[in-house]
Amino acid sequence: MKKATQVSLAVAASLLISAPAAFAFHSGGVAECEGCHTMHNSLDGAAMTSATPQFQAGPYLLQGNDASSACLNCHQGSAGSYHISTADADMPAGTAPLQMTPGGDFGWLKKSYTFTVRGSAATNPGERHGHNIVAGDYGYVADATLTVAPGGSYPAANLACSSCHDPHGKYRRDATGAIATTGLPIKNSGSYNTSADPTTWGAVGVYRILGGIGYQPKSLAGSFGFTQQVPAAVAPSTYNRSEATTQTRVAYGNNMSEWCANCHTGLLRGSYTSGMGGLTHPAGNGAKLGATILANYNAYVKSGDMSGTSANSYNSLVPFEMGSTDYTAMKAVALNTDAQLGGADSNSNVNCLSCHRAHASGFASMLRYAHENEFMTIADASGNSIYDPNSTTSAVSQGLTAAEQQAAYYGRDATKFAPYQRLLCNKCHAKD
Repeated sequence: MKKATQVSLAVAASLLISAPAAFAFHSGGVAECEGCHTMHNSLDGAAMTSATPQFQAGPYLLQGNDASSACLNCHQGSAGSYHISTADADMPAGTAPLQMTPGGDFGWLKKSYTFTVRGSAATNPGERHGHNIVAGDYGYVADATLTVAPGGSYPAANLACSSCHDPHGKYRRDATGAIATTGLPIKNSGSYNTSADPTTWGAVGVYRILGGIGYQPKSLAGSFGFTQQVPAAVAPSTYNRSEATTQTRVAYGNNMSEWCANCHTGLLRGSYTSGMGGLTHPAGNGAKLGATILANYNAYVKSGDMSGTSANSYNSLVPFEMGSTDYTAMKAVALNTDAQLGGADSNSNVNCLSCHRAHASGFASMLRYAHENEFMTIADASGNSIYDPNSTTSAVSQGLTAAEQQAAYYGRDATKFAPYQRLLCNKCHAKD
């Protein structure tokens, strides 16, 4: 973070740190205007942000040269809490980005790897690790390969945090479950298991201040307004954390894939007939797991181990959607303690986040687990599962050090998996 900006954001940062998680900065709607904007970029004779000269603000009077840079003024930092990006200096070569939010760390976009496989050069480019937001002040650039959203037409050159999140947080959920941009004041976040419920006098914010029907950033010209409503979901109030000992369970309720389809329209697959050609992988409210997949999910522990039960089979590397808008039920399981590891049931369905992280991951296609090779782990001489220490000539490691691989799995020890663990597609498909 730039020095002058650090000073100007000190008050906002202190609010973020001192306030209870469910009452963080964006809760209650628009937050403090000067957290993101500067009227004159001048305070006490000095610029408020060094991103632009004194008396010159960024576009829309933002404290940054673009929307995402203004977001990262607060959301890039040390490990933990609301941070979703790691500074270059904190992730030198061989070291993973710091953040372990359910959405991932945008820092993975800057982690490119070269290695050889059976003598042939191979690459693992950073830009394939996530959504390539444009945040020039922080070194994030547009995707050079995918110039529009896969399955849609949203332009990559305009992809910003505000492409998905409404920075003003106008979308709100009232006590009837209705979602609107006006009406009752927003009294609480609505995103967390500790969030207050909406009442007759106050609404709550929608999940992660996402944009709902009609949303389109002001900076984007053309017709890209969202046609799908925000998803129902609840996260634990502490969510940016290692899962070395216990998992972080986000309760995805419904409509996540439909919401993603605002940009990735052609990838939504809520209805299908198994075995048909011309389809994409099922994902959507109608993509129920079915009896076979349901049984596999609840039994699968790791390669060679199908001893799981419906009471303990949840895995945050392969989360499912509950098929519900019951916030009481979602809050009950949105925990980081492993107290609720119940598996899927007949209402459960696949959603985009069953496989992908929303921001970025250590793996290609922003997946939650490696898929470029048959195996996720190897074995040591004693047959113990380990992450592949060979980062230069191995297809298993894809160029990542063993420490980076473990970080990409959110701190899990390799022994959580089988030696020569096959891909976690098998959590549902059990083909290993």
